Amino acid sequence: MSDIRRVLVTGSRTWNDEQQIAGALLETLHNSLADGADGILVVHGARPHGPDAQAAEWCAAHDIAAEAHPADRETHGNDADYIRDRHMVAAGADVCLVFVAPCTSGKCRRPKPHNSHDANACAALAADAGIPVRRWTT
Repeated sequence: MSDIRRVLVTGSRTWNDEQQIAGALLETLHNSLADGADGILVVHGARPHGPDAQAAEWCAAHDIAAEAHPADRETHGNDADYIRDRHMVAAGADVCLVFVAPCTSGKCRRPKPHNSHDANACAALAADAGIPVRRWTT
């Protein structure tokens, strides 16, 4: 039976540092292999931009398995992202990598700069579930 480490990737949809994600995934892969695992499986929320898309592209380029969890907006409406995040965390992970960019919302009334609002939600769920969280910010 193989020991594949589950790596949950989440973050701000405006994150644009592909090199940072590639480096984090490569480091996680190397650490997993050094610890005796057979590899990694990258779990992400299937967003078309940001860390989800960048992680999926990295996986495809490096022949690493990925598990996409798209939000079901038709069924869950505005709660779709949170429900998707809960499902990803409930499926389990060995580590959560979160990439947080500054808030760019024109509707936000909080003084800038500050982190994007939803980027930390999945990471908080992971931490509450006992999954170690590694965080990068721009």
